[in-house]
Amino acid sequence: MAATLAAITTPAFAQVAEAPDEEALRQELAEMRAQMAQMAARMEALEASLAETNAVAQDASEQIADAVDTGQSTPGQTIEFKGMPQITDKSGWSFKPRGRLQFDAGTIDVPGSTGRGGFGGETRRARLGASGDLPGGFGYKFEFDFAASQLTVTDAIISYETGDAEILVGQFNTFQGLEELTSSVHTSFIERSAFTDAFVFERRVGAALVINSGDILVQTGAFTDNMIDLPGTKNWSLDSRVVYMPKIGETQLHLGGSIHYNELQGGSTVRYRQRPLVHFTADRFINTDRLDADNEFGLGLESAIISGPFHAAAEVYWQNVGLSAGMQDPTFFGGSIEAGYFLTKGDTRGYKSGTFDRSKPASAVDDGGFGSLQVNLRYDRLDLNDAGIIGGTQDGYMASLVWKPTDYTMLLANYAHLEYGDAAFPTGTGSRDYAADIIAMRAQIDF
Repeated sequence: MAATLAAITTPAFAQVAEAPDEEALRQELAEMRAQMAQMAARMEALEASLAETNAVAQDASEQIADAVDTGQSTPGQTIEFKGMPQITDKSGWSFKPRGRLQFDAGTIDVPGSTGRGGFGGETRRARLGASGDLPGGFGYKFEFDFAASQLTVTDAIISYETGDAEILVGQFNTFQGLEELTSSVHTSFIERSAFTDAFVFERRVGAALVINSGDILVQTGAFTDNMIDLPGTKNWSLDSRVVYMPKIGETQLHLGGSIHYNELQGGSTVRYRQRPLVHFTADRFINTDRLDADNEFGLGLESAIISGPFHAAAEVYWQNVGLSAGMQDPTFFGGSIEAGYFLTKGDTRGYKSGTFDRSKPASAVDDGGFGSLQVNLRYDRLDLNDAGIIGGTQDGYMASLVWKPTDYTMLLANYAHLEYGDAAFPTGTGSRDYAADIIAMRAQIDF
């Protein structure tokens, strides 16, 4: 570049040199040429520096792209994509956003003279939260639900893990069975078995110990009430669950039992009732009405098997109520049995630590496949008649079709034929024995 500039400027300065004071002009010309040479050298250095900078930037860009692909970020941190990015630091910190969105709609067909039924829909769940680890073996999880234009706390947990044991403090599910503890994003029907809602299984504030060692899971804890009822309640409960979960070859087995005792403060009442499968209606077709009670005692048994595309599960639960009016204590019953099968090759139902877990399509839509398609059948029984209490009975015969395009999206169609005895709403002729047919659908995403 310096040679080029010198060549361009030489003729002009040769003409100036013929003017008076030739020596001074020559000296000035030499100085100008030296300055131009320096400028040219600087420009060449700048061009070299710019090229080096571009190379470094390109290399950094490639490293960032590799970090996204391999789950690595800055030194000491990793990023894993599990629906949303999960950031983990070498010091023991981790953070993962979490949430779910479920939209339900459907129809309820019952005898018109009951004045019930019809079309309905709702945002069933709209949750946001986060979970992760803290240094020293601690962890956290919190979630809020925005459905029905109300803000409620679902999970709010601080945990400590050491070896096979974990201590939980906060608000979380008590230990009342396989169906109840399976996340709503992993259920095979639009709602859980009828007894889980009827017997008011819910999240409560308390402390618990969980031991997960090999094929054995033990969960036990002491609780008060749901956070929304605090402070002011004197209710307390004890809950325990034990699960044996061996895996024989590719077949997962599950056998378990749970026990529940709830001591109620003086003047308390309990009420057991249930909707016709779907949650978007306020009508409960079986209902004990309010009972003055001192305590509740529940006992549950559960079993399941997963083998390739096939799964089956069965649960039974007895809820005894200690009435405070000197009446005979009733024992109500609920239970269900179901079987399901994946029609798509290579798919199976997920299972982890004593509950059903995420089913991941072997050939997801984002990989050019169809996703997974599963059919399920269920018989569901709820009996709220005992010891002179006539709350009604419900026998449900159900079928569902579950399509998962990807790991974190789902469309579910559900049909149920429910047969009622001693229903809460009579027909125009006074009959309380009749049937209802329900068709419902759900669209769901979660992360």
